[in-house]
Amino acid sequence: MTIEIILVFSILLITILLFAFEVFPVDKIALFIIVSLAICGLVNPEEAISGFSNTATITVLALMIVAIGMEDTGVISTLARFLKSLHILPFIILLPVFMFITAGISAFISTTAVVIVFIKIISEIAKRFNLPESKLLLPISFAGILGGSCTLMGTSTNLIVNSVALNLGAERFSFFEFSYYGIIFLVVSIVIITIASRWLPGERKETIEDEYKIENYVTSVFVTENSSLIGKKIEDTFLFNNEDISLLKISRNSQTNNAPGRYITLKKGDKLLLLCNLDNLMRLNEFEGLDIHERLSVSETVYKLEDVEEDDNPENLGFAELLILPGSALIGKSLKEIRRQSIQNATPIAIRKRKNIRNTRERLIRKDIGQIALKPGDRLLVEIPKEDIPRLELLENVAILQEHEIPREKNNFKKSIAFGILLLIVGLAASGLLTILISSLLGVALLLLSNCIKLTDVYHRVNWQVVFLLAGMIPLGVAMHNTGADQWISDQLLMVLSGKSNVIIIGLIFLITMVMSGVISNNATAIIMTPIAISVAVGLQLPFKPFILAVLFGANFSFFTPMGYQTNTLIYGMGFYKFRHFLIIGGILSLILWILGTFMLSTLL
Repeated sequence: MTIEIILVFSILLITILLFAFEVFPVDKIALFIIVSLAICGLVNPEEAISGFSNTATITVLALMIVAIGMEDTGVISTLARFLKSLHILPFIILLPVFMFITAGISAFISTTAVVIVFIKIISEIAKRFNLPESKLLLPISFAGILGGSCTLMGTSTNLIVNSVALNLGAERFSFFEFSYYGIIFLVVSIVIITIASRWLPGERKETIEDEYKIENYVTSVFVTENSSLIGKKIEDTFLFNNEDISLLKISRNSQTNNAPGRYITLKKGDKLLLLCNLDNLMRLNEFEGLDIHERLSVSETVYKLEDVEEDDNPENLGFAELLILPGSALIGKSLKEIRRQSIQNATPIAIRKRKNIRNTRERLIRKDIGQIALKPGDRLLVEIPKEDIPRLELLENVAILQEHEIPREKNNFKKSIAFGILLLIVGLAASGLLTILISSLLGVALLLLSNCIKLTDVYHRVNWQVVFLLAGMIPLGVAMHNTGADQWISDQLLMVLSGKSNVIIIGLIFLITMVMSGVISNNATAIIMTPIAISVAVGLQLPFKPFILAVLFGANFSFFTPMGYQTNTLIYGMGFYKFRHFLIIGGILSLILWILGTFMLSTLL
């Protein structure tokens, strides 16, 4: 093993750890990869930035823009609209139908975009027709992933695998080349998930007030001069005796106590960071001498409280919960920053963080409420006049989980044009007249010419983290090939697999890829594993295609953790599911698909 290979493996290991523990956003990790590879001399400057011009990266970007156009013009909603009429079906039939429709649309439109729309639709019809929302969302996410695995344009992972394989001398996949296998996986999965749905959690929320537990919200309150808390020790107040409220820290005179004891006496101007549920949060808002609405004074570091206007009637105010989706303008902003701008006349109250390894109680204690930033999958609680709640629908890439939506009129002419453009993209790519890159770029150009999308909207709503992830991971794949790291790994695998049957060899490649995709991004997994799989095929003098397909499907089938695929992360962030639901149900599904896929792909050898 050479020094260069050791350096590549070191960068790869650090990258995997950063992905797994979510230490930094993926775009920062991608930049770290590019800089590290270039500084270590593992790639030349042109190769270091080659990911930004890679056909797969540009194609993924173009297809994300197309998905935005389909959503804005109402194409996706129209394709899914008749779902609302299916509520009369028994659940045992309703669930497979939902999954099949989701998968069918996801085969041609960005899986994430489709699932986001379905989250909104399911939330609405679940409340209106008393359907079990918690038994539909996880299957919908899985169906979107499976549907995306059926065509070349279904997911960015498919495009990445195809691009990397082409660069290594493999043949280009046609649009529907692996659809046969994808459809079999889909049908088997629908049967399995329909049976397993009985073990999904039952509906546990009927109103927003019933949804939340003590861990859900972190917010800050201020002790004003009229507060009855002044002069009292913490142990003598509701802050100590109420099991549903946790006092995390106290800030006083620019000094912070991260572990406030029971004997501390409260004073005017104290800033308290609390964990509490929605019911207690609303009571705090009405408590004499406490206010959870922060208002910034001229100084960035000094807070003051403003009295509520006399004509404000609490009965006219409501609370709404917003799910932050990828591309939202609120991402990266704290409560302090959000309160500086108007969000449809709503006042941000608290943030519910999506649970991950880093979002522990201790981490929240150590961070000021003004420093806790929103990320995709987080939820924002806002107070807003009840008549203004429908205006929240105007927020881009934000789903209203307590539904008070009003239908927005879509331009039917633009909707027809956008749908026609989608059919044109699929037709040109599927027929082979144009590559999927050129057909998708043509589709973007036509959407812009027909005014179905605007570039100003696109800039804000494209998930640039995915673009940077691809741009950063592709040079890592180049470095593995340049240094011979992929060949070294394949040599070790060949030593282990020597004399083993083709079924075992394909199964091991499939399994390694699937396990990796559950820990790190499926796109990153595809970039790492595709060169290794091809090297193994070369060493065994076997056809490339079954090995490449093992990576493609293995990277997509990250069902057993909520981190492997973006749609799983969003569903997990909604609070219906625990990690074990993905581990058990997703794990069983992954195991069955792995066995099935191993035997199907081994027939190609």
